[in-house]
Amino acid sequence: MESQNLADFPRPVHHRIPNFKGSYLACQNIKDLEVFARAQEVKVDPDKPLEGVRLLALQSKKTLLVPTPRLKTGLFNRITPPPGATKDILRKCATSQGVRNYSTPVGLDSRVLVDLVVVGSVAVSEKGWRIGKGEGYADLEYAMMVSMGAVSQGTPVVTIVHDCQVVDMAEALLEDHDLTVDYILTPTRVIPTRCERPKPTGITWSKITFEMMGKIPILRSLRDREKQAGKDVTLQDEHRQLLKAASQRPAPLSAVRRPWNPPWLNSGSVQGADVPSNTVYIGNLPQDTRVSELKRSLRELGAAPLRLTWQGPQCRAFLQYQDAASARHAISCLQGLHLGPGTLKVSLARQQRASDLTIAQPPDL
Repeated sequence: MESQNLADFPRPVHHRIPNFKGSYLACQNIKDLEVFARAQEVKVDPDKPLEGVRLLALQSKKTLLVPTPRLKTGLFNRITPPPGATKDILRKCATSQGVRNYSTPVGLDSRVLVDLVVVGSVAVSEKGWRIGKGEGYADLEYAMMVSMGAVSQGTPVVTIVHDCQVVDMAEALLEDHDLTVDYILTPTRVIPTRCERPKPTGITWSKITFEMMGKIPILRSLRDREKQAGKDVTLQDEHRQLLKAASQRPAPLSAVRRPWNPPWLNSGSVQGADVPSNTVYIGNLPQDTRVSELKRSLRELGAAPLRLTWQGPQCRAFLQYQDAASARHAISCLQGLHLGPGTLKVSLARQQRASDLTIAQPPDL
C-alpha cells in the first residue's frame, strides 16, 4: 500500500490497521447493508479507516460503542454527542479526539447488546478469514463481549479494507480464537463472505498470560466471574508451570511398560459417549509419520500425555491425560499443529463420529 501510494494518513501504515485512499467511500457502502439499517447498538473499532462508519452510526442516531485504546481502562466507551450537535460536532465525535472527549465508560454490569461489530483488518479473504496487525486485540475484544453476553454467534461482523487487502489465505493460519467476518466493504465492492467457520465462543484463558492480565484490568474481573461460574480459567503461564512440574516427576513403571488397552479400544464399534473425557484424538497424521515425531512435538508444546496409543496405518493416535481439564488444555496447545503439509485434527475423542473411533487392536507403546 505504501509502495503503490494507496495508503493515507497516518503514514507509514506499517504495524497498524492501515488507512487508505477511498476509506470514506468504502465506509459509505455500509448503508446498503440490512444488518446496519436494523442495528441499534454498533461497536466500531477506533482505527482511522473506520471513521466514516462511526460518523454514519452517529448520524443515524445509533448507539456507538468504541473499544478503549489497548483495553487499558475497560472494554469500550459509549460515544455521546452533546445535545443539538451539528454535523461538524458529529464529525469530531467520530475521530480519535472525539472518542476521547465525548465518551463515557461502559461497565461490565451495563446491559449491552451489540447488534453489529465493525473491525479493521490488515488482510482478509473472501471466505471471511481475517488477519489483524498481530496483537490480537480485536479477537480478544470479541471474546470479552461473548463473556459479557453482549454478542452471540449470530452477531454480524463487518470489515472495511482497500481492494488490494482482499487476498487468498490458508485456513491453517487461523486459530480457534481468531475472529472471522461476514461482510467485506471496499471502495468498489460489498462482499458477503457466508463464512461458516465459528467465531470465538469466549475467552481462551490458556492463551492469556500474567503480563496481559496486568495490562488489561478488565480481564481480571472477567476471570473472577468465570471462575465463580466453575469454568477453567487456568492461564498460559500456570499451565506451563503445571506441565513443567509434571514432566519432572518420573513416570511410574506401569505407564512405561504396560500397554494402554482400555475396553473401549477393543470393541469393534464405539460411540463417542463411551470414550473417557480425558482422551484426546489426533487425526490426519501423514502416512509416513513416525511415533517419535509425534512424541517430540507433544513434549515441545507442553502436551505430553500419560499414555499414547499409536495407529499409524489409520493416520491417528489417542492420548490419555490425567483428567478432562488436562485433555482440554492439551487440545488448546495442539491447535494448528503440523506434521507434514496438512494440519492435524485434534479434539476430544468422545466428540468424534463413531466411524472415526472404530479401532483395530492398537500396538503397545
